[in-house]
Amino acid sequence: MDNYVPPFTITNIMLDRVSSIMKKIGKLDNYKDLNKMPVLRRNNRIKSIHSSLAIEANSLSFNQVKDIIDGKIVIGPKREIQEVQNAYNAYLKIQEVNPYSIKDLKKMHGIMTYLTVQDAGHFRDCNEGVFDSEGNCIHVCPPSDQVDCLMESLFNWMKLEHEEIHPLILSSIFHYEFVFIHPFSDGNGRIARLWQNVILSNWEDIFLYVPIETQIKKYQEGYYDAIENCNKKGESTEFVEFMLKMIDDILDELIISVNSQVNYISAYVKKLLDVMENNTHYTTTELMELLGMKSRGSFRENYLIPALDSGVVKMTLPNTPTSKNQAYYKE
Repeated sequence: MDNYVPPFTITNIMLDRVSSIMKKIGKLDNYKDLNKMPVLRRNNRIKSIHSSLAIEANSLSFNQVKDIIDGKIVIGPKREIQEVQNAYNAYLKIQEVNPYSIKDLKKMHGIMTYLTVQDAGHFRDCNEGVFDSEGNCIHVCPPSDQVDCLMESLFNWMKLEHEEIHPLILSSIFHYEFVFIHPFSDGNGRIARLWQNVILSNWEDIFLYVPIETQIKKYQEGYYDAIENCNKKGESTEFVEFMLKMIDDILDELIISVNSQVNYISAYVKKLLDVMENNTHYTTTELMELLGMKSRGSFRENYLIPALDSGVVKMTLPNTPTSKNQAYYKE
């Protein structure tokens, strides 16, 4: 078991998808303004959370999920609200974990299932099965006494192969193998999707803002069909091809969103952003000096207000916008 190699076949479909995805990542890398789009990045993160939870039957709407994350009061099932808070906390830590650490995986499960699962952060100690909507068992999971060994073998394989197998393919293989093993009593789907993000963002930062989960939600039936077909065949090739298509397609949508946002941001706002350092506070006077401006009215109308409205610049004191101590910053 120590030398376990997940069964899969590299196909021309996979190679074509990887090539297509790489080209699209290159296009996005050319948009240096992506780092000046906190609203787009934040909305994509919320889309990821909402979609991943919706796949697991969380009934809260996108706007409700957004309001919870924004700290607003939302009326809804207590467990589902907790699931949103947990998922947001887990996604915030994506860059802090080692994609090849079982300890970190368990820690993230503990965050993802806090107050909703009794054995949060621990592998299951009971046998499990996966059932369809009609109550039919469609997958008998490996016995609980094999989980530790299976997960250790999977992670050892990733450590050995992560420099040899393209991250897009490796992360998709992991996704399938994880779902097959079903190591936790609950939360496996959410963690599988989160961990694919962990692996991919460890490779390319852009994946911190790519809501792959929204594409999976859109093709949820195909997602489960691919898993079931792979279970029957005993290898993950079909699922890997499916996931690469999901990633390829969602990048098309992200490119369109970035294009729209780039075109939306005026030349004035871009000029303002260029003179500001990230997470540095500036007064109105300081910003006007950096821009070489003398008219406070023109500065507010053409630069500051549009930047605040588009979310690319924020107030240090948002609850008291006219405060004499007000300052502004970009993230």
